[in-house]
Amino acid sequence: MKSHLARFVKDESGATAIEYGLIAALVSVGIATILGTVGTNLIGVFQDIATKLSSAVSGGGAGG
Repeated sequence: MKSHLARFVKDESGATAIEYGLIAALVSVGIATILGTVGTNLIGVFQDIATKLSSAVSGGGAGG
């Protein structure tokens, strides 16, 4: 019985699985945060382009 208990105490396979799960969750949170920031910046870029195109089409832009 002692050998079974000693083997159970030394077994770290469950702890390894939990660690991998925590790492995966942390990476997912990081990716979601980065994509949210990039998405917000990208929206601003497209809005700026749309404003400039609208201005150029209405005759307010240079050239032509």
